[in-house]
Amino acid sequence: MATPQDVLPAPAPSKAPPPAPAPEARIVARRRPGQWIAAAVALLLAAMAVSSVIRNRAFQWGVVADWFTARSVLDGLALTLWLTAATLALGFVLGTVLATMRLSTNPVLRTISWVYIWIFRSTPPLVQLLFFFNIGALYPTLGLGIPFGPEFLTVKTVNLIGPTLTAVIGLTLLETAYAAEVIRGGILSVDRGQLEAAAALGLGRWRVLRRIVVPQAMRAIVPTAGNMLIGALKGTSIVSVLAVSDLLYSVQLVYLQSYQVIPMLMVATLWYLVVTTVLSVGQYYVERHFARGATRDGLPPTPLQRARAALIKVVRA
Repeated sequence: MATPQDVLPAPAPSKAPPPAPAPEARIVARRRPGQWIAAAVALLLAAMAVSSVIRNRAFQWGVVADWFTARSVLDGLALTLWLTAATLALGFVLGTVLATMRLSTNPVLRTISWVYIWIFRSTPPLVQLLFFFNIGALYPTLGLGIPFGPEFLTVKTVNLIGPTLTAVIGLTLLETAYAAEVIRGGILSVDRGQLEAAAALGLGRWRVLRRIVVPQAMRAIVPTAGNMLIGALKGTSIVSVLAVSDLLYSVQLVYLQSYQVIPMLMVATLWYLVVTTVLSVGQYYVERHFARGATRDGLPPTPLQRARAALIKVVRA
């Protein structure tokens, strides 16, 4: 017969203490001594180069400072900027027409556009400038009329095209060839399926061009166009052979009289560096503008935003 002790519940088993948490594994970056050695060598070489430039008396930094803001130099800089803006603006306007012709289904328009681009991209810019400057020797008169027939209007080319106009014409025709290829590449970068979807929705051609093609094509056009702008700025220096008073020709006039070749060339070099830097900063922000919506994570912070965040972090610390 069972006793009361037999029906009592069994004592609960004692709980074991929980195991101690495992120590977190530390992630240690891989040591790369080769990179640090290469960085140290690069910094050493850069410091040596900067020191040699600053301490070399042949640069005559005093003369550079005196002529950096001289009136003749600033006038040459203004003409250089004007030539750059005029030739690039006209080049992209005409380049848009050529790109449209190149993408046309008309074989005549495609052929004319291809031949134009082939000729102007295949010949040196200096040769083109000299050719247009001496156009009077090849065509003493230019006429408007019926081909192989009578002419209704004729103009003598002697002294018709001066050095500055020659520079504008020559550089514009050259930039037109490059701009046409840049624009054509940007248009071709747009996904064809988006155009088909827009057509299926019944959107008009102008709206498709303005809202779909142009915003996406600009992401491919702007970087190359920025390089073209900087290249056009530096390319204007070749007009000095035509005695056009650009930045380079202005400093050449000074050192031909004073024989201070190195400091005057440094004046031109520093101005080119300043203007190119400003254009590069502008290109960076234009690229950010057209890159909006390209990624889901948003745009990375700008250098100014990073500097502001770092300064706030230092102040709070």
